[in-house]
Amino acid sequence: MARKQTDAAEPARCAPLILFFLGLISFALAYTLLSTILASRAGSPSSNLDSSGSVGLKGADGEDSIDACCQGIENLELWGAAVKWGSDHKFNSSKECCRACKAMCSGNDGPCLCDTWVFCGNRNACGSKFGECWLKKQKDPMAPDRQEGGQTQSWTSGLIFGKGVGVIGLETEYGTLHIKLLPECSSRSVFYILELLSLRHCAGCHFYRAEGRGELWDANGNHVENAPLGPPFALIQGTFEAQGTKFNKIPTEACPTIRRGTVAWVGSGPEFFISLANHVEWKKVYTVFGSVIPEDMGIVEKIAQLPTRADVWNNINVTVLEKPVPLMLRQANLKAAVE
Repeated sequence: MARKQTDAAEPARCAPLILFFLGLISFALAYTLLSTILASRAGSPSSNLDSSGSVGLKGADGEDSIDACCQGIENLELWGAAVKWGSDHKFNSSKECCRACKAMCSGNDGPCLCDTWVFCGNRNACGSKFGECWLKKQKDPMAPDRQEGGQTQSWTSGLIFGKGVGVIGLETEYGTLHIKLLPECSSRSVFYILELLSLRHCAGCHFYRAEGRGELWDANGNHVENAPLGPPFALIQGTFEAQGTKFNKIPTEACPTIRRGTVAWVGSGPEFFISLANHVEWKKVYTVFGSVIPEDMGIVEKIAQLPTRADVWNNINVTVLEKPVPLMLRQANLKAAVE
C-alpha cells in the first residue's frame, strides 16, 4: 500500500571416513538444537490458550490472532482499585500477568472484574517486588489513572477492554464509525487515541484517500482469483494528527494480517487506514490498533465511493478524495451501537 508522499596436499587415505563421522556428529547436533527450539515454541499443550481458555486462532499465514495478544507499556504504572494484591500474586513475565487479568474479563455480559494489570519486571529496580502482578479496576478504563512514567520506573502496565468497552466513534457527515480498540495488541497506539479523546476535539483529523474494492475483491473482502492486487487497494486513509498537538512516532506493535474492517497505522502514524478487504499479501507490516464493527462497514464503503482524483505516490497510482472528509472522535458504547 502506498504511503502519502512526504517522503594441495594429498589427502590421507582415512579422510573420507573422518569426514563421514564429522558429518554424522554435525547432523546430530543440528537435530538436537532444532528439536529444542521447536519444543520451546510449542510449550505445554495449553500454551496456545488465551486467558479465557479459548484456543488462540491462527491467521491465514499462521500468525497469532488478535485474541492472543497480551502486551503492555514498560516504564508505566497505572493506578486503580486493587482486585488482586501483587505481594501475594507473582508471575515470571508480564504476559502471564496480562493473561491473569484477561481471565477475569471473559464473561459475555457485565463489566470486567479486572481491566488493568501492573507488573514489576525489572529485577534490579524491583528488588523484593520482582514478579509482583497487581490486578486493578479503573473508574473509567478510557481515562485510566496513571502515574507519569520514566526510565527509572520499574513497572509495566496494560489495559484490558471487555465486551462493549473501549469503543470510539469517528463522527463523519456520512455516519459514525464505531471502532473497538485493542490495547492488548497495541498499547501505545491506544494510549495515543485516549489522549485525543481527552482533548475533546480532533481538529485537522480527516479522511483524504478513498479506494473501493473494484472488481478485485468480493463483498466479503476476499480476493478474486487471478485478479491483480491493486490498485485500487480497497481502503480509506486519513490522519489522526490533531492541530496544536505534538505527535510522537509510535513504534511498531502487533501486526496481524489485515482483514476487512481492520484499522492500522501507515508506518509510525499519525496516518491510518481502514481496510475494505482481506490483505493477506501485506503480511505483518502494519500495526493494528482497532477494528470497525461489521454493522458500520457500509459507512466505510460509502466514503470509498466518493468522488476522487488520480494521484501518484512513490510511483504507485492512488486516488484521493476531491473533498476530504473531516472526522471527530468521541467515546462510544459498543452495545448501544449495535442495538
